[in-house]
Amino acid sequence: MKYKRILLKLSGEALMGSKQYGIDIDRVAQYAKEIKTVYDEGVEIAIVIGGGNIYRGLSAEKAGMDRVQADYMGMLATVINSMALQDALEKSGMKTRLLTAIKMEQICEPFIRRRAVRHLEKGRIVIFGAGTGNPYFTTDTAASLRAIEINADVVLKGTRVDGIYTADPEKDPNATKFDQITFQDVYNQGLNVMDMTAFTLCQENKLPIIVFDMNKSGNLTRLAKGEVIGTLVKD
Repeated sequence: MKYKRILLKLSGEALMGSKQYGIDIDRVAQYAKEIKTVYDEGVEIAIVIGGGNIYRGLSAEKAGMDRVQADYMGMLATVINSMALQDALEKSGMKTRLLTAIKMEQICEPFIRRRAVRHLEKGRIVIFGAGTGNPYFTTDTAASLRAIEINADVVLKGTRVDGIYTADPEKDPNATKFDQITFQDVYNQGLNVMDMTAFTLCQENKLPIIVFDMNKSGNLTRLAKGEVIGTLVKD
């Protein structure tokens, strides 16, 4: 395996599968199967999941809700997704720990960096819930921050597209895919990889990002082995 410790970022929408909202249990089970292949190879895995399939703070703000209140509701949505994935992972035979930035003693542990690292060292998959615990920050930023805190080798952003393109490939048939691109070129070309806070955190800490199609079977394992999948962003 090329990477010893990875941070896998999944969007909340990814858990919807073919549904319009909520959680598709079959899709979650599929992801658990993909993750187990990497887990069985001894890779240390941390995961951050969004909450957009249940609740999105920005959308609620546009509808008139207080942004801080809406963002906290979005954080709770990420915990629901994290619990669903935790259940699927454990049913597949993996050991997990859910750590959240908001205390919820009955269902998870509070995020403590040293505790998270120790869980990883003991071979447990660590799921980080509730974002950073602060409003105005996305789960992309939470993924970048946690990856830096645990000294992950790479951020793997699993999406429904197979990498970064010159334009949205779902809208522009002439869009071309990058196999590799620098942080500066992403800035210069105005490409949408992560929100700017998350992206800048990775650049400043020299943490590479790989954007890939999580829905294609075997991609996660191939990436962990060092195969060229998706788009690599680094200096």
